[in-house]
Amino acid sequence: MNESVTTIMIKDLTTLHPDDKVGRAAEIFKSKRIHHLPIVEGGDLVGLITTHDLWNRHIPPSDFEKIDIKDIMSKKLIKLTPEDKIGTAAELFLDNRFHALPVVDGSKIVGLITTFDVLRYMFKKEYPNPILFKDELDGDMDSLNR
Repeated sequence: MNESVTTIMIKDLTTLHPDDKVGRAAEIFKSKRIHHLPIVEGGDLVGLITTHDLWNRHIPPSDFEKIDIKDIMSKKLIKLTPEDKIGTAAELFLDNRFHALPVVDGSKIVGLITTFDVLRYMFKKEYPNPILFKDELDGDMDSLNR
């Protein structure tokens, strides 16, 4: 847990712009099987949208193309830096009950860490050669649902 979050964070991020429509986010959530999308403007992180944001606000799919992401994205974000430790991320997840933390260098997003990333990290430390773990069967860690 004392390793840098950079060792387990998602680096190849899909991002959206605040002026994109909610429908674009819904499409990405479904096609990429992810649950968190950083919102970036001019390279700077300005928000985050999640599947929970869509469902919790009871937005009917018929309205997805009418609503801008900036109108529903979370703007007050807790962020990590590349120097922060995995244990810090785990503590923030436990204390705040959310499931993703952007990793930023200044205002630029460099990664995202999820509760799944921390769980997978701990599992692999305890069970380096699992029998029934999808990563071992597929050989592709990034294909798992985040």
